[in-house]
Amino acid sequence: MQAATTPIPTPPPDSSWLVARGLIPDHGPRRVLAFATFVNMLGSGIFMASAVLFFTRSVGLPLAQVALGMGIAAFVGMLAGIPVGHLADRRGPREIYLLTLIIRAATMAALAFVHTFWLFVVLVCLTQLAHSAGGASRGPLVRGFGGTHLAQYRAYLRSVANLAGCCGALAAGAAVQLDTRAAYLALVVGNAISFVVCAAIITRLPSLPPIPVPQMTRRWIALKDKPYLAVTALDAILGIQGQVLVFALPVWIVSQTHAPRWFVGVAVLVNTALVASLQVRASRGIDTSPAAGRAMRRSGLAFLIGMALIAATSAMPGWLAVTVMTLGVAAHTVGELWHAAGSLELQFRLAPAHAQGQYTGISGLGTGLANVAAPSLLGLLCIAWGAPGWLLMGGIFVAVGLAAPAVVRWGERTRPASAEAA
Repeated sequence: MQAATTPIPTPPPDSSWLVARGLIPDHGPRRVLAFATFVNMLGSGIFMASAVLFFTRSVGLPLAQVALGMGIAAFVGMLAGIPVGHLADRRGPREIYLLTLIIRAATMAALAFVHTFWLFVVLVCLTQLAHSAGGASRGPLVRGFGGTHLAQYRAYLRSVANLAGCCGALAAGAAVQLDTRAAYLALVVGNAISFVVCAAIITRLPSLPPIPVPQMTRRWIALKDKPYLAVTALDAILGIQGQVLVFALPVWIVSQTHAPRWFVGVAVLVNTALVASLQVRASRGIDTSPAAGRAMRRSGLAFLIGMALIAATSAMPGWLAVTVMTLGVAAHTVGELWHAAGSLELQFRLAPAHAQGQYTGISGLGTGLANVAAPSLLGLLCIAWGAPGWLLMGGIFVAVGLAAPAVVRWGERTRPASAEAA
């Protein structure tokens, strides 16, 4: 059933050079949402790059307590996406997203007054709850304002988010270099302000009315959608790759290779630059479910190639290890580009329009579980076991990628015709 929506006024086209080059969207909701994404991720990048140091060196909490508190928050945050996504579907995503931004601003500002472990746990749990809820409520906004080239717009938003996160991390580096409480507090307050500014930008978006629910539709449809849950499980396993370059590779470089330690930063820079510049191009043509399944299959092969190259550097001299690892990081990033494009397409393509927030919450739950499991799994295989572990992890990615097209076809066959039309 085609959902009736309130017409959104179309602004006059922007003929500027930046729009012509695809660097910014045309005037209207798409540009507003992209600007809000940049501001949000700029603040998040500032804080994420320095969070552990803030809590240990400025607040004075032991590292073990910080790790425990963040682990609790990650687990608690996973519980928020599905119910809040459902609320966004029924009450309007813009309003729910605004509420999550305000909560994140308040809890982030309150971290400046933390001096005890339990207050730290409460605040980081609230922050993580609002973060997960915000992701679930943002999904319907992206779908509602994405336009006819939704896949390309999603890829553009991911490039914007990576660029902003990189800028934020560079700003955090200056504060870490100063290593004073005032510098760390500036990062916390700066992140809180970014949420306020993001909320102010989001108020410029028109409200999206809820899409009517087809008759005889169950309330918690996403939780009972077995094909979608299977796709989410495969996507979550592939999502472990997100921790390879930020967790496993730095430890590998320092402890198992002759490469200089500064290459840790270079590897992240190479990855970020490639994602920011190539995500839109890599997403072209991945605008159907079968194409998304094939992209996930290709990503598994690319991960294996990248991890095999990294595994081979343990016995190489420093300069050769740097060269081979750079190629490995590049191959891994290509896999990341394909995985992100396929994953995002399936999150939207297989979700009925009236339950986009709820389905986004399911995807967020899978991502959260992957992030919780990734450090232990990668530490056991890639670090403790060494080169064979890297190859085994790459083989797991290949196996999951090969299974993806068949599972995606199952999911596509079970989509109701009314949901596809919506």
